[in-house]
Amino acid sequence: MADKDFGLHDIVEMKKQHPCGTNEWKIVRMGMDIRIKCQGCDHSVMIPRKQFEKKLKKVLVKSEE
Repeated sequence: MADKDFGLHDIVEMKKQHPCGTNEWKIVRMGMDIRIKCQGCDHSVMIPRKQFEKKLKKVLVKSEE
């Protein structure tokens, strides 16, 4: 899972596209659950970490922390 190393405020691409048409999400909260925010319509979703890791395709932009 070296290529799927993600952190807070990273922009990630998920396997499935959001209904608004974009496939870019920003990680806004991390813990046992991960909250991601759609970059197209600002809809946010909280999903369990294990499910998030399974649905993650790749990290597009790493945050500068």
